[in-house]
Amino acid sequence: MRISLNWLQELVDLTMTPAELAHTLTMAGFEVEDIEDRRTWADGVVVGKVLEIQPHPNADKLRVCTVDVGATSPLNIVCGASNARADIYVPIATIGTYLPAVDLKIKPAKLRGVPSEGMICSLAELGLAKESAGIHIFGQENLQLGSDVRSLLGLDDVILDLTSTANRADALSMVGVAREVSALTGAALRLPQAPKVSIPKGDSGLKLRIASGQACPAYIGTVIEKVKIAPSPAWLQGRLQAAGVRPINNVVDITNYILLEWGQPLHAFDRDRLQSVASGGAGGTSPLQIGVRFANTGESLKTLDGQTRTLQPQNLLITANDQPVALAGVMGGEDTEVYEGTENLILEAALFDSVAIRRSARSQNLRTEASGRYERGVNRAELGIACQRAIALLSEFAGGTPVSQEIADTRPDPSTWSRSIELRLDRVNHVLGPVEMGDTETTGEVHAEDVERILTALGCQLQQVTKKDEDGTRTNEEDSKLHPSESLKWTVKVPPYRYRDLEREIDLIEEVARLYGYNKFCDTLPDKTEPGYLSVDQMLMRQMREAFRAAGLTEVMHYSYSVAKSKNDTEVAIANPMFAEYSSLRTELISGLIDAFEYNLEQGNGPLNGFEMGRIFWREEDGLIEADSVAGILGGDSFTQGTWTRGGKPQPMTWFEAKGALQSVFEQLSLPVEYQPDRRDPRLHPGRTASLWVQGNRLGTFGQLHPQLRQERDLPDEVYVFELDLDVVLDYLDAEENRTPLFKPYSTFPASSRDLALFASIQVSVSDLKRAIAKAAVADKHQGTSLLESVELFDEYQGKNVPEGQRSLAFRLVYRASDRTLTDEEVEPVHQKVREALVEKFGVNLRS
Repeated sequence: MRISLNWLQELVDLTMTPAELAHTLTMAGFEVEDIEDRRTWADGVVVGKVLEIQPHPNADKLRVCTVDVGATSPLNIVCGASNARADIYVPIATIGTYLPAVDLKIKPAKLRGVPSEGMICSLAELGLAKESAGIHIFGQENLQLGSDVRSLLGLDDVILDLTSTANRADALSMVGVAREVSALTGAALRLPQAPKVSIPKGDSGLKLRIASGQACPAYIGTVIEKVKIAPSPAWLQGRLQAAGVRPINNVVDITNYILLEWGQPLHAFDRDRLQSVASGGAGGTSPLQIGVRFANTGESLKTLDGQTRTLQPQNLLITANDQPVALAGVMGGEDTEVYEGTENLILEAALFDSVAIRRSARSQNLRTEASGRYERGVNRAELGIACQRAIALLSEFAGGTPVSQEIADTRPDPSTWSRSIELRLDRVNHVLGPVEMGDTETTGEVHAEDVERILTALGCQLQQVTKKDEDGTRTNEEDSKLHPSESLKWTVKVPPYRYRDLEREIDLIEEVARLYGYNKFCDTLPDKTEPGYLSVDQMLMRQMREAFRAAGLTEVMHYSYSVAKSKNDTEVAIANPMFAEYSSLRTELISGLIDAFEYNLEQGNGPLNGFEMGRIFWREEDGLIEADSVAGILGGDSFTQGTWTRGGKPQPMTWFEAKGALQSVFEQLSLPVEYQPDRRDPRLHPGRTASLWVQGNRLGTFGQLHPQLRQERDLPDEVYVFELDLDVVLDYLDAEENRTPLFKPYSTFPASSRDLALFASIQVSVSDLKRAIAKAAVADKHQGTSLLESVELFDEYQGKNVPEGQRSLAFRLVYRASDRTLTDEEVEPVHQKVREALVEKFGVNLRS
């Protein structure tokens, strides 16, 4: 909100400079985003009178003006404005004046050979208008020549651009800001008075019908006749312009003025136009019923911005004989607006429910100054004051005569417009902590008199009590001062204009801290604090992210929502989804990664090799379950450069390349992962999918997308996905024996290798064979030592000369001891045990 300090000065005594006041408000929680010092816009601009005008000898569109600015001799000024003439009072920028609005410093100059000693200014050059057709001409007569023009143009003001928090609805008015400044500075407060307006009682033909007392607790309709539409007084226009509001006419300007002054939105209807709408355009003087109700489906309304709006059931309406004429609390209707021919008014002053106005405005994507105040909450105790003040101003500046008033009021008893809160002094000091005592290094605490002074300045009423008061044995305040060790309490009665944001004891404590000064409290941390640190799970997850990134995968993030599936009992439906198409929580991560992969291809970004760590959700008989998961997707050509060696054709990623990328992550994390054939997921290729296991615990799944799914989504030939149970990974890595890697010294002795070729059934996996080899190679079962250092598959073949249903496999076994060079006599018995174990367990045919 833009705050005029000249206007504020009328409500509260200001002794601070604008910068000091801005700092005080900011430190109290009201951020001042900008200080607009209008005094600098016309510093050096004075009142001048044009004595005569002569044509420019060398330019048809320029004229030479002789201007009297009260100096010893008139000024010679060249001017090109078409409205310049003799005997007018104008603003003159003298030599040396700087005009910040146009970034111009006035210097002596010659224009087409004629000297010019200043400039006659337009409003645009003084920062008061975006565009001007000519120079500004003062309407007053007999002005003092050479006097400062700033007071005449309202440029003797400073504007603070103030931002209040959402809970401070009272700060959206000049009265509210004045109350705050008075509380902060201790200055006297002078609220504008609303004179008593005499309104005849009688039947004026106006009736009220409020369909929902909750949506509209109070409505005041005042009939005002014989108004004369005219421009507002200059002071009123100046205040509106300072607040960023465009003046329109005296009636509309007065409603806007009350909005800015008291924070109470008002609306003026043209009564004759209302009568016409109510009668369906037939005119007449039939009884007029103003109603408040919610819209019906199919209704429409043309609002003041010229848009015809299709109304929805959540739109709260003002009606005339049940015909929509305004969006209640948001914007009026074009058909009933005040215009230059308006003679009779109906002035609306009402309270509307904040939730109802918020929903109504949001459904129409329309936010106004009125709706913003209703959404935060309007002070219900000052509705009548704002209405009376508006009627008085309309009578004074529009010549209107109030003839009748109808009121529909369902507000609760005025005693409920405030609330009482218990405040404890020891709680205040416990929450806020010690305060710095002046320039010394000693600390103290907030005293009772400080609390009373601050809350009283905010308009609260305090009644001091002690513990004994609760027992009824002492109620004398003087007695409580004699026993300071007892816990001091107050019963604090909150003023109606702070009813919405002062609800609990902690709110009052915040007010004490705000006005006492945040900078006066010690900035020491509580005693039992310790530096922050990462938990074990957080550290391990960071290691996992680093491992995936090192493997060339990019981390992606999605919403935790998914498209609802019709036949899935495990899905968790969302009661209020952000998007209609995402109405359930995701049960896995792979679907989102496939969508992201497809989207990247559509955008021309190439295949996405990425991973995601996130939470998944599902439903079981015991209730809702959630767990952390990590998934990834790989595909496309792994070589983004150098495709000229293949004639520019992309080469699909093989299953083993994708597995190798995932395996590099496992190796970096020291995860001993085993692969087993798997066919559970219908989205994956049944012959190219593996389940992953860690020490007997299922880790997850890795496999190639099913060709049918790939064809439906128009994906590359080979795309691979994996999904891992994050809890299984963290449990393994967090185990005490795995948390710290153990160093094993390297052997300085040479190795001895043996090749082992065999025919094995295609049903036997390589991992089973390698596990059997490692188990059989243990040299001494009692000591558990093994001479076998590594087993590597280096050849696989299926086809000619290989028995049907089998494949040829070749392994390289490396034997090594840490303390000696192995001899053939030591290696051969162990190698023979391996051969025999494979024949016995799997029935393989040895070829070597």
